[in-house]
Amino acid sequence: MTLNDLHKAVSSLSDTSLMPVLFVGHGSPMNALENNEFTLTWENVSKSLPHPRAIVCVSAHWETRGTYVTADMKPKTIHDFYGFPQALYRQEYPASGSPELAREIIDNIENPKIENSLEWGLDHGTWSVLKYFYPDANIPVIQISIDHYKNAQWHYDLAKQLAFLRTKGVLVVGSGNMVHNLGMVQLGNDDFNVEFGYEWAFELNDIFKNKLLDADFHGLINYHNLHNKVSLAIPTPEHYIPMLYALGMIQKEEKIKIFNNKVIAGSLSMTSFIIEE
Repeated sequence: MTLNDLHKAVSSLSDTSLMPVLFVGHGSPMNALENNEFTLTWENVSKSLPHPRAIVCVSAHWETRGTYVTADMKPKTIHDFYGFPQALYRQEYPASGSPELAREIIDNIENPKIENSLEWGLDHGTWSVLKYFYPDANIPVIQISIDHYKNAQWHYDLAKQLAFLRTKGVLVVGSGNMVHNLGMVQLGNDDFNVEFGYEWAFELNDIFKNKLLDADFHGLINYHNLHNKVSLAIPTPEHYIPMLYALGMIQKEEKIKIFNNKVIAGSLSMTSFIIEE
């Protein structure tokens, strides 16, 4: 199938079997250069995925006022970090975009009003993960922004509206970290990826994981009530919200399968999951 064929298939949005949904704890941008336990797991998980017509990613690294969807046919690879090796800035993920799919999303969601964006591209929350899931970059990819001014329930409710994408051959990926406090990062044995964390980080990671497995999504939406130190795990919500987009798309009888369940660097959780029948 050529890229032109893919764009036509996406545009028509004919029905398909139910696609899985992913939430990926993306961690450090350095994962884009490394073969470590997390990236190897991403590669292994990819082997079980059906081949999507397109990918929609909600990344922690695109916050806006209002909600936007990328609509460029050739989205740029955004290197939205600093202080890393030059090899990381040379990384490119040359997937095409899909203005047709962006338009379908805009047309299908009346409230809130979603607008297109030609300014953004694929940030590292998207491409540093997708390069392991789909290294050939031969599937159209678009991003949906996170409205910084809306609460967790609002984002979860928007995700429920976007769930129609799952029966249109679209793989939806939320990319963030459930526990994410860069201001308190500490390394264990000078290794960023070794299991190491504050007591509260392990406790919150376990609480989030158990809520997921118990399907207590109400508790996860109202995360402020889960622990007296939850504000340390989620000082700002942009890395947590992509998980809620994944949960908003779950269907009855579907299961959540956890992978990369690990706390690293003191205050980061790599815990990820896939939703599928």
